[in-house]
Amino acid sequence: MNIPLSEALKFWAKLGFISFGGPAGQIAVLHQELVEKRRWISERRFLHALNYCMLLPGPEAQQLVTYIGWLMHRTWGGVIAGVLFALPSLFILIGLSWVYLTFGQVPWIAAIFFGIKPAVTAIILYAAVRIGKRTIHNRALRAIALISFLAIFVLNLAFPIIVLCAALVGIWGGKRYPDYFQQTSLHAGDGEKHYGTAVIDDHTPTPNHAQFSSRKLILQSTVFVALWSIPFIALALIFGWKTLYPQIAWFFTKAAFLTFGGAYAVLPYVYQGAVDQFQWLSAGQMMDGLALGETTPGPLIMVVAFVGYLAGHIQHLIGNTNPFWFGVLGAIVATWFTFLPSFFLVLVGGPLIESTHGKLSFTAPLTAISAAVVGVIANLGLFFAYHVFFPHGIGGSISWISIAITLFAGLALFQFQKGVISVLTGSALAGLLSYLLTTLLL
Repeated sequence: MNIPLSEALKFWAKLGFISFGGPAGQIAVLHQELVEKRRWISERRFLHALNYCMLLPGPEAQQLVTYIGWLMHRTWGGVIAGVLFALPSLFILIGLSWVYLTFGQVPWIAAIFFGIKPAVTAIILYAAVRIGKRTIHNRALRAIALISFLAIFVLNLAFPIIVLCAALVGIWGGKRYPDYFQQTSLHAGDGEKHYGTAVIDDHTPTPNHAQFSSRKLILQSTVFVALWSIPFIALALIFGWKTLYPQIAWFFTKAAFLTFGGAYAVLPYVYQGAVDQFQWLSAGQMMDGLALGETTPGPLIMVVAFVGYLAGHIQHLIGNTNPFWFGVLGAIVATWFTFLPSFFLVLVGGPLIESTHGKLSFTAPLTAISAAVVGVIANLGLFFAYHVFFPHGIGGSISWISIAITLFAGLALFQFQKGVISVLTGSALAGLLSYLLTTLLL
């Protein structure tokens, strides 16, 4: 490709520090930078890659960065792009996790988190709307989104089943009603001419390194198995098979492979395992972790670093003068075993996806799956709204202040188009103000 590797590296490094706003915001930043401004890739090829990454289990924004980096500069280009995208947030979250455990019970800091959590609920619902506008453009796709929402909200249907059903509908609909399942641009009506010719354009031939090769497939699979098994076995031998760190490694490997629909769809699974099954942290701490994830750059799924840190730190509080390093190890283990499968799936599946560019038989099920994901994200928004509005369950008291903050955050996002950081800052101040007023009145 004609894009110098050094120039790409500068952008990927910068992206790791400016990509706020969760998957929806990060994908919007990627589109603005790579499609509109730099013209490194055309919109249709960008959307084609995005749909594939939304099909994969794991964090779609990080996978999209890896995919584009691989397409431009081979395997190492993809690895470097994906790592630089996630690395800053890992260090930031380790620091914030330590601050949270050390000073989180300080009333004014707790008040800030109290204000942020309702804003996170509004941000998730806003993400559902933004992704919906990008992917849902006819009544058939709206019906798929609605049915997927009802399937998971009412029937508690597993997301992999929803993905499979959506894919089958897309396969059938692509043959029977192809117009309903065509890929469209992210800005319908603008057209490619609005941005000009891209380096990787609609008709740019697939580069040699992106062609399928059985030898490359075997090599990459072998490297993946080694990178997964060696750390896992080492953790098991050092700490014991049934101890915390091998449990973290195995749990987040399953999360990486078994949870579809991107970062927002992974979170309920992580919540269920970390809070209910293993009891590494409380429901309130999980909500606080998501709030921290929303306020830091990088993939939203980096909340796994928060979970891993708290698990390691809390379990080693007794009998250790400095549990910080046990928390750091937990964060690194959770991050490694969450993201490693994402790199593998992108690098192995990339050649197949490039060979299907423009083929409706493959893009139709991806389009249907993208619509189904919107319904799942909407369900996640309601899932967190329940825990924020009813912190003690349905039988407990309603947090009217949380409801008010959510409404104002939603108004700022939807009506006034405020950025995520502005909304979170305002909500944090609202939480702090409510604490100060309560303290003065009492």
